[in-house]
Amino acid sequence: MAKKFIGRVIKENPHKINEEIEESHLRLVGDNTKNAIVETSEALKMAYDEGLDLVVISPNTDPPVAKIMDYKKFLYEQKKKQKEIKANAAPTVVKEIRFGPNTDDHDYAFKLKNAKSFIEEGAKVKVFVFFRGRTIVFKERGEALLLRFIQEITEDGFAKVDQMPVLEGKKMIIMLSPGKVKK
Repeated sequence: MAKKFIGRVIKENPHKINEEIEESHLRLVGDNTKNAIVETSEALKMAYDEGLDLVVISPNTDPPVAKIMDYKKFLYEQKKKQKEIKANAAPTVVKEIRFGPNTDDHDYAFKLKNAKSFIEEGAKVKVFVFFRGRTIVFKERGEALLLRFIQEITEDGFAKVDQMPVLEGKKMIIMLSPGKVKK
């Protein structure tokens, strides 16, 4: 692997190219070449005649597989593909639902309905009980509320639990993500 100095950063090529290839024989593949095992010197000569680079694609095979190509163009296209994949990846949305330790049944049912709609949209849901002031003494109530919430939302595999109730400061938190996809 060749190391290039770019400023103070050392950048390493992921492939062996041209004179960096130490093997004596290579399996040459490509569009305008016949697939055959050739000597490295002969493959290099063929690459130079075409004005291209000889690049080892698969170094772990016996003999290593090489291809004649424009290496800079190849790297550019790879980078472009990675950028496109990253742009098309959907960001994960996290919705929050907040309870108090003394939340009433009607509020609980309303928030459970909202959580289900968030999960149907494909969002992750962070459910927490917020203990304000002296309500921190009701930790058991908060945990029971969250466990009841987990039980009701995970039935039928609608959602799955990523994190069980954990107390972080004044909040007891659970994380839920979509379960099976409904059709």
